[in-house]
Amino acid sequence: MTEHSSTSRTPRRVAVVTGGSRGIGRESAERLAADGHAVVVNYAGNEAEADKTVAAITEAGGEAIAVRADVADETEAAALFDATESAFGGVDVVVHAAGVMALAPLVDLDLDALDRMHRTNIRGTFVVDQQAARRLRAGGALINFSSSVLALAIPGYSAYAATKGAVEAMTLIVARELRGRDVTVNAVAPGPTATALFLDGKDEETIARMAAQPPLERLGTPRDIAEVVSFLAGPAGRWVNGQVLRANGGIA
Repeated sequence: MTEHSSTSRTPRRVAVVTGGSRGIGRESAERLAADGHAVVVNYAGNEAEADKTVAAITEAGGEAIAVRADVADETEAAALFDATESAFGGVDVVVHAAGVMALAPLVDLDLDALDRMHRTNIRGTFVVDQQAARRLRAGGALINFSSSVLALAIPGYSAYAATKGAVEAMTLIVARELRGRDVTVNAVAPGPTATALFLDGKDEETIARMAAQPPLERLGTPRDIAEVVSFLAGPAGRWVNGQVLRANGGIA
């Protein structure tokens, strides 16, 4: 399959969404499918949840496949993009939503946890962005994920925030390295968002306190963030490039 076009339609765009089996990644995959993209849902280990995402997309009339790959493994990441090109003919949008988070004060954080976050959040972004930079077609978009915790400077987040600072640095530089390619490169930095990644390990009091902090007085939702992804991936976002969009309800 290559063109998927007719005389009355432009060729269908193709999106790869890493971490697409749950949370913001899943919501972004479903939104991009609703926008008309064929979607490749990448997952690391949760095949059942990835299949649910694919099922939701296909039941809504879209087209999607699930492909397992460790984003930090350059061979597996290359295979992910190979599978995308084989199934749909090319790649137009890459949403790199895969990430892990471990929280503790710097003095207490287990260094194995630091290494896991470094591998997935920093090396994983580097590896995925390498493939995206090599393969995105003209008119394409690369969307990384940072976090508004960089601006909030919340105790306990030092290691996680450090990995996301690296993501922001890579994003701004890659945008400039792709000069002349007609490819935009941006990062979305959500504030507190009601996902399993955020809610895990937090008591009700902590969640309520954080929900009250933005001027809009609520946590974000995966759908809120998927709307930003849709904007950056679509024609309305073409003049936004080399930016970090802090989608956080005004908390920072």
